Amino acid sequence: MPYEAQREEDSGSRTPRAPRTGPVGKGRPLWRQRDFGIFWAAQTLSVLGDSFALIALPLLVLEATGSLARMGLLTAVGGAASVLAAVFAGALVDRVDRRRLLIACDLVRMVLYGVIPLVWLFGPQVWLLYVVLPLCEAVGMLFAVGYVTVVRGLVGTEQLTEANGRLNATAAAAGVLGPLCAGMVAAWTGPAAAVGVDAASFGVSAACMLFVRFAARPKDDSGSAQWTGLWQDLRAGIAFLYGHPVLRSLTALLFVFSFLTLGLNDLVIYHLKHDLGRDDGTVGTVMAVGALGTITGALLVARVRRRLGFGRTWTGSVAVCGLAFAGLGWAREVSVVAALSAAFLACVGMAGTCSMSLRQEVTPEPLLGRVTSAFWTLQYSAAPIGAAVLTWAAERQGTAPVGLAAGACCVLIAVAALFTPIRRSGRG
Repeated sequence: MPYEAQREEDSGSRTPRAPRTGPVGKGRPLWRQRDFGIFWAAQTLSVLGDSFALIALPLLVLEATGSLARMGLLTAVGGAASVLAAVFAGALVDRVDRRRLLIACDLVRMVLYGVIPLVWLFGPQVWLLYVVLPLCEAVGMLFAVGYVTVVRGLVGTEQLTEANGRLNATAAAAGVLGPLCAGMVAAWTGPAAAVGVDAASFGVSAACMLFVRFAARPKDDSGSAQWTGLWQDLRAGIAFLYGHPVLRSLTALLFVFSFLTLGLNDLVIYHLKHDLGRDDGTVGTVMAVGALGTITGALLVARVRRRLGFGRTWTGSVAVCGLAFAGLGWAREVSVVAALSAAFLACVGMAGTCSMSLRQEVTPEPLLGRVTSAFWTLQYSAAPIGAAVLTWAAERQGTAPVGLAAGACCVLIAVAALFTPIRRSGRG
């Protein structure tokens, strides 16, 4: 997605510098670009902490209630908050200082997640999770829209897929260490302590963001535009998506894909804990192996997309996702569960990076945040319901038949893509 550059702010200088108007590090290899490097490190640290919460929050619910449906409900509530926040996130991101917004989002999540381990010192309070997680997910959506919009301003259009792939790869690398550590922390001191690590990671991310310089926003697009209302802003993003044949098809297909897959993490955790009788440490290990899959997909996506084009890369990735999902509930060996999780996450990462890079490339700068917001609002609008339905069904019918049905539907999504403009999209 394109980027409306943000006004450069040097908080430690009394004399303002001349604003940068182009990508900060354009033309240099990514590893030599200072601002992208700091941004890269900040997001890697943040994901490292997030991987703790990814395991710890479902474990807290399962530990207190023993219910997969309650785990799915927490996921659904958090997802619903994200969808609601996405409605106005794009309008806000297009009109404010993005660096300040990203820092504020990190600090708010640091405080909110930090409350959980403090309260848990006095005993489990499951209701608190249903308050904190939706708030954090809403703030996280603001951060995510801002995050997507700034990448092009840091590296330029030509390096977008490579930059997104590297961001995803190192985030996944952090995700390898995170689940392993989270599983050990949860096993030794309880899942609440793992949530505390997530809170601390947001503080470190905010501190790193203070040192990132973003390109200056064009004068006619510097945030001075009048507010036109949430519906008008969302409609502007939807109109662009509808008018672009490939993005229109992607939005429709990803609406169904998100409905089917948002509850996957809960399903895997429940399968390991309930069906296979494994401990928290095993859960962390499986999640870490899954993250290795994400690393592989992120490192390969730029090369695969250049070779096969967007359409084949995206469609093939979704098809493999479905096959892996279909087999997860039937797997009786931990190693097989881990391998299928890795395959699923590798292909989700490839499809997601392709989709995000394409939107960054083709969206006009003035619509940057609003198109991102509209896309995610439409994509995830039914996902919370899907997570609740998936986990409710799995608790009653078992993880195997539910996983098989959901995986088969994902394969059908890939087949359906062959009859849309996605198939003919060869943009590398």
